[in-house]
Amino acid sequence: MSETPQRQREPIDPEFDHQRTEGVDEGALEELLEPYAIGRDDHENAPAFVIRPDEIQETLRLLRDEAGFDHLSCITPQEYEDRYESNIHLTKYDQRTHEVTLVVPLPKDDPRCETAEPVFRTADWHEREAFDLVGIEYEGHPDPRRILLPESWQGHPLSMGYDQDKPQVIRFAEHANPLQPDQEVPESDTMLINIGPHHPATHGVLHLKTILDGETVADVDPDVGYLHRCEEQMCEQGTYRYQIIPYSNRWDYTANLPNEWAVARAVEDLADIEVPEYAQVLRTMATEFGRMLGHFLALGTFALDVYGDFTAIFQYAFRDREVVQDILEDLTGQRMMFYFFRLGGVAWDLPEPREEFIEKCRDFLDELPAKIDEYHALITGNEIFQIRTIDTGILEPEVAKSYGCTGPVARGSGIDYDLRRDDPYGYYPNLDWNVVTEDSCDNHARVLVRMREVEESAKIIEQCLDLLEEWPEDERTVQSNVPRTLKPDPDTETYRAVESAKGELGIYVRSDGTNKPARFKIRSPCFHNLSALPEMAEGEYVADLIASLGSLDIVLGSVDR
Repeated sequence: MSETPQRQREPIDPEFDHQRTEGVDEGALEELLEPYAIGRDDHENAPAFVIRPDEIQETLRLLRDEAGFDHLSCITPQEYEDRYESNIHLTKYDQRTHEVTLVVPLPKDDPRCETAEPVFRTADWHEREAFDLVGIEYEGHPDPRRILLPESWQGHPLSMGYDQDKPQVIRFAEHANPLQPDQEVPESDTMLINIGPHHPATHGVLHLKTILDGETVADVDPDVGYLHRCEEQMCEQGTYRYQIIPYSNRWDYTANLPNEWAVARAVEDLADIEVPEYAQVLRTMATEFGRMLGHFLALGTFALDVYGDFTAIFQYAFRDREVVQDILEDLTGQRMMFYFFRLGGVAWDLPEPREEFIEKCRDFLDELPAKIDEYHALITGNEIFQIRTIDTGILEPEVAKSYGCTGPVARGSGIDYDLRRDDPYGYYPNLDWNVVTEDSCDNHARVLVRMREVEESAKIIEQCLDLLEEWPEDERTVQSNVPRTLKPDPDTETYRAVESAKGELGIYVRSDGTNKPARFKIRSPCFHNLSALPEMAEGEYVADLIASLGSLDIVLGSVDR
């Protein structure tokens, strides 16, 4: 067969791509961590160092301040037959392919270690979840409560000895005002108000325990877990080959094709599965349509939040979202739970007749610039919208990094970070597109980023359509030859991530030699972004709190998992 022209294409900026994708210097890391490392471990994606549980903060500060590892992307707790482990996944915002994992082994009878929270604020929620689900305790943690399950819950659902049939008695506890001994005292200047969990502005079952000083937010505590569905445990009970990817559509169900890619990328890395180039183009095109789904919904619901315009903006956004859903229904056969990805590729090729499908996609792309202009006229140019969003919900770049924020939330704070470019996968390196950032760090910036990203997605899709249209018919391979039953080598571990509509969606997988993962951990971008809400809202008006929450574009199915 003749080689296609597309296979000879170079990345648009080879020098820049090389700088972004060059791996970390393991020798330099070994030298840096020599005083702290007590051993090495093998991970597929990054060098892993075993450290003592009482030296976590010193090690993290060293890696952050001396080696530039400023992004704690995930903490994975897990239990073995003879020990517990807390795995800390670190990378860099300016060089994503520089990765390192810290493995902290803990004794079976007393699984406790030093908290990482003083170094990275994002460790706060991570460690609470690790205690809640696995049972690891973190000494020095500022708020060691359960985060997904009620405080009175007995046991830890992802621990090996957990009794799933044990009945639970959930006590009712009155919420206390953390700023006053008693919120009923007449002289008190503050008031506790519950926003949610059943409130249209919380975008799902989210409870905000909010302390107001007049109209000013003095304290806000996001209370999550109302939608917890044990997705990690269900994925651990499913087979690699067929039963895990369908679950992923339920996490961020508003823009869920990147979820499928996150699972596929991790398992393909674990099992060393190659994906045909043609299938990579299909994956890239479909995922960018999926990104549009999320951004259109975010735009419509945010406009509804900040100035209550349901009949115009919300319906305009859903008008365009429906067209994208029609296209994806033609491609995948589903309107919501797509299940288009398969390990090693995708389910099938473009629908027949191909010309009609491609023409339908091009018609939508041709009409999109005029629709974007409409959005700017109706939303960003609206005086009420500007007053509600400009200079509200400020999230400074260093604060965003400490909380592990990614996606439009981080890029709206001027952080130039996008896994599609910085940890290249799929066909993205061979396409011409730009990472969108805004520097004003406010609610308005996050809206502008999403609107501009829709335009970038359109550029990517158009190039993919050109490639698919010209691809030789006898080279349109949609899947590689993957064994029906996958059994990766025991104790093979990896952490892989993709850029979803909300940010970095990561998956940690550890195999045990069977056809099911021994550990499956989901790194949710919504979970991290939501944890930064108090930084954005405290000191501002309660109305700004609603706008700030809407600007994060969270989905509780992704937060709670």
